[in-house]
Amino acid sequence: MTLPAIDPAQYENLLATKVDRYKADFAPFDLPEPAVFRSPPRHYRLRVEFRLWHHGDDIDYAMFDPETKKPILMTDFPVAHLTICRLMPRLRLALMASEVLRHRVFAIEFLATLSGELLVTLIYHRTLDEAWEAAARALAADLRIRIIGRSRGQKIVLDRDWVMESFELNGRSLGYKQLEGSFSQPNGEVNRQMLGWACAQVAPLAGDLLELYCGNGNFTVALAPYFGKVLATEVSKSSVQAAIYNLEANEIKNTVLVRMSSDEISAALTAGESFQRLKDVDLTSYRFSTIFLDPPRAGLDPATLELARGFTHILYISCNPQTLRDNVAALHDTHHIAAAAAFDQFPYTHHLECGLLLRRR
Repeated sequence: MTLPAIDPAQYENLLATKVDRYKADFAPFDLPEPAVFRSPPRHYRLRVEFRLWHHGDDIDYAMFDPETKKPILMTDFPVAHLTICRLMPRLRLALMASEVLRHRVFAIEFLATLSGELLVTLIYHRTLDEAWEAAARALAADLRIRIIGRSRGQKIVLDRDWVMESFELNGRSLGYKQLEGSFSQPNGEVNRQMLGWACAQVAPLAGDLLELYCGNGNFTVALAPYFGKVLATEVSKSSVQAAIYNLEANEIKNTVLVRMSSDEISAALTAGESFQRLKDVDLTSYRFSTIFLDPPRAGLDPATLELARGFTHILYISCNPQTLRDNVAALHDTHHIAAAAAFDQFPYTHHLECGLLLRRR
């Protein structure tokens, strides 16, 4: 697959093709008409990575064609958020003008937010010294950005290694710490629509919520007010730390977060297995009615599928329709699809994020 061609005039047709395929794949399970949530056709991606291509005295942003493996030089990247696109030419000129900053720099990562913050990571094939740090601090002040320097075994954080995302959702102002190098939703506008759809699905429900794969608390913060209590799990240490911060920053007081994998919490809830990380959690006090799942592309393992089967409601967000279909097939004898959604996180590609609400028969 080559790099996608960005043509806003083709956006609706490409999205319709993806949605039609989604509907056809899930037709055997009586998929309701899905709500479709569109992306901005340009400037939608908040996380972007480039190689920096040196030729003579010039440096250009580059990506590699997946088929030919050849570099594609670019002066602009309409996929990237406007804050990134506006910075790209200024940053390129600044790097070319500084021998200290340009020497053996080979890659760059941008992390932006809808609220306007921007973090830039410069990656080098050399050890970074005091001269680099002084030049980078001057550049950060001049461009009004945050900068991190990385090389093998080295990370220099000039200010902080995270940005703070904030936006309005259903009359609430939500804020999220997003760490450099950790997962965050790449399409900010579609993420906000995903959160809105998920909140609408759980609003009529009652009881307590179990959330697996909670990441930095992206959905946890949005969904928690709709439930009596929430137990959320995540295995990544950095994501757990960010989630704890985000729960406190958003004054979410009904949620307990534990660092556990999905198969561990499944063993604790279905087989009564004990874990040290649950020693302060009274599992018997929860009246779970709903499980929320946002797993990696591989979908749910057998233990988690069996755990989900015991819930009245399963709210499932998936980045892989194929594994989602497999999981729905495995649950079809106990649950039916009550609501569906399609979220176009990655325009101009074949990827489609899907949302389902499953209800016990």
